[in-house]
Amino acid sequence: MLATEANKQILIVDRDVAAVEPLRLKLTDAGFVVRAIADGAAALAAVAERPPRLVIVDWNMPGTVALELIQGVRRACEPKAVRLIILSALSGEQHVVTALNLGADDYIAKPYSLREVIARISAVLRVHVQEAQDPTLCCDELVLDAATHRVMARGRLLNLRGIEYRLLEFLMSHIGRTFNRNQLLAHVWGDECALDAHTVDVNVQRLRKTLSEPGYEAYIQTVRGFGYRFAIPPRRAITRLKSMF
Repeated sequence: MLATEANKQILIVDRDVAAVEPLRLKLTDAGFVVRAIADGAAALAAVAERPPRLVIVDWNMPGTVALELIQGVRRACEPKAVRLIILSALSGEQHVVTALNLGADDYIAKPYSLREVIARISAVLRVHVQEAQDPTLCCDELVLDAATHRVMARGRLLNLRGIEYRLLEFLMSHIGRTFNRNQLLAHVWGDECALDAHTVDVNVQRLRKTLSEPGYEAYIQTVRGFGYRFAIPPRRAITRLKSMF
């Protein structure tokens, strides 16, 4: 099915338009209609007039432009109707947490590789979480059915331990989002005690081993110095973006 014109719109807001030109060209090649704007007020007006599918914002815009833009997008649009990705020269944990809490779907530190950004965009746009009455999470041919606690990979049933299943379910529910070890302990293990960050690492490795046989281990990604995320591997991202249209 062809996407509507509105679903193809991507807005990049960056004070250095020339720097994001390679990204604009790559996304255009993938079938999107991409506009790059250096002015925050003009970007807000563009979003209000015709909400795009995705807004990519430079966190380091002068003053509070980025913050105002994020808040403006969330006020003007249905919740999550417009996806938001932050690009930033600041890579500290607090900056990431602040941006995500404000409503961003992902946070990408500069300098970045073009392949990584394409992969992260693909992950954000391809999240396939059904409505509450259909508790199925899908990414490519990896399917998690929360109603039956079954995970299928390319039509094969995977044998996951309880904690591995819960870890995969949480990460797939937030595709493209990065969580540190303490966040994963709180959300996946809950109130269980006597656990440390190493527990997360051990179970991530076990989950990857289970996913390796059908070829999905690379979807559980390590974000060096921060934590883990579930996302489409870079080598598959451009093909996945093109297949959406």
